[in-house]
Amino acid sequence: MIADLHRTGTTVKPLQGRSHFSRLSTFLREQSVRIFIVIPTYNEVENLHLLVDAILELAIPDLGILIVDDDSPDGTGRLADELASQHLGVVRVLHRQGDKGFRKSLVAGLSEAMNLGAEIILQMDADFSHPPQYIASLLDCVQGEADVAIGSRYVPGGSTAADWHPLRRALSRFANQVYVRSFLRMPICDATGGFRAYKRSVLTGLGMAEIRSNGYSFQVESIYRCFCLGYRIEEVPIHFPDRIRGTSKMNWQIALEAAWRVLLLRWRYRSLRQKSQTDVSA
Repeated sequence: MIADLHRTGTTVKPLQGRSHFSRLSTFLREQSVRIFIVIPTYNEVENLHLLVDAILELAIPDLGILIVDDDSPDGTGRLADELASQHLGVVRVLHRQGDKGFRKSLVAGLSEAMNLGAEIILQMDADFSHPPQYIASLLDCVQGEADVAIGSRYVPGGSTAADWHPLRRALSRFANQVYVRSFLRMPICDATGGFRAYKRSVLTGLGMAEIRSNGYSFQVESIYRCFCLGYRIEEVPIHFPDRIRGTSKMNWQIALEAAWRVLLLRWRYRSLRQKSQTDVSA
């Protein structure tokens, strides 16, 4: 029965204020867990120092921040180095050159966080579309029964920016709540969301090198792989604002890739899902 619960449905975790911090602090002291927040960056010089300050203001114990910069021409990498010098041992920087892209940047960051000894790894964007005030709620989930926690726009209590264009709002909701859910038969409300926390064991067993998608489709493929492998996934309601500073990396090419990749995923992972279902029933 427990295995079946891990395979079906997701749990919505209500926000419970700052009590998260005290429980999380106690858990970390008792378990000696180290958390890393992985932040991929490309041309985020206007946001990065503000985001790092906001995260550090949360005063989460035993926390590390890993900035993964894709050779940003606007000086984000230099700023990251300055922040690392100001916060020795807390902020670290991974500079990437050559073959760029969201997937490779994020995978490199997640892998480096594990190399640094992280037991809980959280990924988030640098543009404040993933507000830092929800970090404790995500960590609270994975310190408990959840293997993966997603900051979700589309569970009860979640929301998006009020000034989103109606077409953008409709497409995003359709993609997550109709297209992905129905085609992949996966009970996740926000599969494209990139504000996530993982237990180390998930990333160790996930086989990140086998994930081929980029952008939003990387988020869909990685969470679908988690689902097929039987990991317990919980969704935490968040408000998803638009960026205020800098330029969005989102474009129609990324959106179209996400759409057609979904068509391939169910076929590609059919044997993995069948094996997982067999293991659960056994």
